[in-house]
Amino acid sequence: MTKGSNQLRIIGGEWRGRKLRFPDAPNLRPTPDRVRETIFNWLMPIIHDARCLDLFAGSGALGLEALSRGASFTTFVDSHKKVTQALQAHLDLLNANDRAEVIQNDSVKFLKNTPQAYDLVFLDPPYHLDLMEKAVPLLEEHGWLKENTMLYLEIEKRQSLPELPLNWVKLKEKTAGEVNYFLFQRS
Repeated sequence: MTKGSNQLRIIGGEWRGRKLRFPDAPNLRPTPDRVRETIFNWLMPIIHDARCLDLFAGSGALGLEALSRGASFTTFVDSHKKVTQALQAHLDLLNANDRAEVIQNDSVKFLKNTPQAYDLVFLDPPYHLDLMEKAVPLLEEHGWLKENTMLYLEIEKRQSLPELPLNWVKLKEKTAGEVNYFLFQRS
């Protein structure tokens, strides 16, 4: 995140350098710039034309970065009205409404709906609410993932990953500050 309060900077791709403001919301903490840089270096081979799902979207940093770097479509899901309104305003500003949708819904409830399969899923829920534990089985069991879907998971450093499906293979793992982040691939 840049040094302005409630502001993020897109760090690569079509919208590189664009700064976007986001509202205050409980538990909202954008993925830091250096973590996003690493993530998208990892994802470079698959990001072009990928269909992405940004659950617990918050500031939208991950999904917006994916679109900027060539993802074909991103679905942003967040439960906070001000957050989803800001995400929609960002898409309007960036002329990206044809490449994205914003859904105001609890992410766990959203995963209980009729699924679409995605190539890349960003799973970075608020800490200490057991939301990852609830979302992971729904992603796997309800058909949200294709074979070879890439999954980005972010947790607090002192937290452990929940039990993950056996067909999720860990490809990368890194720590930055108070954040542990992982890249998995569904086999």
